[in-house]
Amino acid sequence: MGTSWSAQIVDPPAGCAAAIEAVLARIIDQMSNWEADSVISRFNRRAVGDWMPLPGEMLTVLRAGLDMARLSHGAFDPAVGRLVDHWGFGPAPRPLSAAIPAPWTQIEVEGERARRLADVALDFSGIAKGFAVDAVAAELRALGVANFLIEIGGELRGEGVKPDIQPWWVDVEAPPGLIVPTLRVALSGLSIATSGDYRRYRMEGEQRLSHSIDPLTGAPIAAGVASVTVLHDSAMLADAWATAITVMGPDRGMKLATRHGLAARLVLRTAAGAQEYMTPALAVMLE
Repeated sequence: MGTSWSAQIVDPPAGCAAAIEAVLARIIDQMSNWEADSVISRFNRRAVGDWMPLPGEMLTVLRAGLDMARLSHGAFDPAVGRLVDHWGFGPAPRPLSAAIPAPWTQIEVEGERARRLADVALDFSGIAKGFAVDAVAAELRALGVANFLIEIGGELRGEGVKPDIQPWWVDVEAPPGLIVPTLRVALSGLSIATSGDYRRYRMEGEQRLSHSIDPLTGAPIAAGVASVTVLHDSAMLADAWATAITVMGPDRGMKLATRHGLAARLVLRTAAGAQEYMTPALAVMLE
C-alpha cells in the first residue's frame, strides 16, 4: 500500500504480528495497483466486456465504492484509475486517449463477478486502507483481543481501552504550515480517516497538484481543501467519505456530510491561513 502500519495491543496473543501481516498481504494481493499480478491489476487488463470472478473482500470494497459513487454524485469513483495514471499518481503514468465521464458507471457487478463496460480502471486508493484497518481489527477480535489501536497510513481504529482504563486518545494531524485547533478524539469501537493535500502531491511550477482527482473534471482537485477528517463505525467508509468530501469541497461536501449525519471536519487553505468547517455531529461529539 506504499505506507506503514502499527498496532498497540493489550495482552497480545502469540502470533499477532504474523496474523496482521497475513491479512495485509492478502489485501495487497487483491487490491494493489502497484502489483502487476494482483487481482485488481488483472481485472484492469481484462478485455472490455469479459466477466471475471472476484474474491469476497474485493467485491465488498467494490460494492462499497460504487455505493459511495452514487451517494456522492460521482465525487468518489472507484474506477478513476485511468485518470490517476494520466496525472502521474499511479504505478504506470500513461497518456489518456479519451476521458470517460463517470467511470464508475462502466463497472458492472453480478453476483460474485464483475466486468468493465469501457476502458476504465479500478483504483481503490481512496478506500482500501480503511478496509484493511477493518480487516485487521476483525482478525484481532477473532484472536480474542479486546483492547487495541490499529493504524495504517493515518487511518485508525480503536477498540476497548488502554491498560490504564483510558480510551485510545488520538490527535488528528494538522496540515503542515496551518494553525488549526487540535482535534482530539477517543476511539473506542470507532474509526477515523483523514484525507489531505499535503500527503501525496507534486509541484508543477508554482502549482500544487493533489493526488485527489475530481472525476467530474478529470483533473486534480482545485487548491484549497487542506484536509478532511471523518469518524465512522467503519474505517472503510470513513476513508471513502473523507475522499469524497475532499473532492466536493467545503460547500457541497460538508452539506452532504451533514445530511448523512457524519462526524466530519474540513480545513480549508485561505489567504489568511486556514478556515475550519465542522458538522453538527462532530460538534456534539466534542462537547
